[in-house]
Amino acid sequence: MLSGIYAIVDRSLCDAPLDLLEAVLDGGVRVVQYRAKAGVDRALVRALAERARARGALLIVNDDLEAALEADGLHVGQEDLVAYGGAGLRARLGARIFGISCGLASEALGAERLGADYVGAGPFAPTATKGDAGEAIGAQGVRRVVEATRLPVAAIGGIGLAALPEVAASGAAMAAVASAIARASDPRAAAAALVARWRTLVP
Repeated sequence: MLSGIYAIVDRSLCDAPLDLLEAVLDGGVRVVQYRAKAGVDRALVRALAERARARGALLIVNDDLEAALEADGLHVGQEDLVAYGGAGLRARLGARIFGISCGLASEALGAERLGADYVGAGPFAPTATKGDAGEAIGAQGVRRVVEATRLPVAAIGGIGLAALPEVAASGAAMAAVASAIARASDPRAAAAALVARWRTLVP
């Protein structure tokens, strides 16, 4: 199931996360991350997870381990990995999904050793959504991560419809999208267009 469009419902980009979740699910997305850098509301996470599961989708929580236990998985960056003492995260998550952001091939190998289920590689392109994302690594950087690991890779950062051919060509299993959906005039249509385009590239 870790393939295709990976939608990020970012609290900083939307006033109504549940509505945005419904829109991306209506558009055909089946892997969703909830990100709230200012703090995660666990009751909201439970509601998001229930709606996602009812539609056969996964809800992964960014950075907050306790909230992730209410959902289907956790995604962390390198700094958060250190803060949590990465070696113990796999055991605490149990069967839930575990994703780790990696900008380098060496970090992807480290993610494998920690028991990750997938890695996020990026930023693919410059992005204003995540201020600490670092320098863009482009399709070549994503490919280096893909070639270094057996895990599915989600390219992330500054990805919209026009970038999907490059993302697919990099070998990434998923294209993570935030702004291109949340800031669209019709998020459902934007999600559906991304899903349809990806399917033409990675049948």
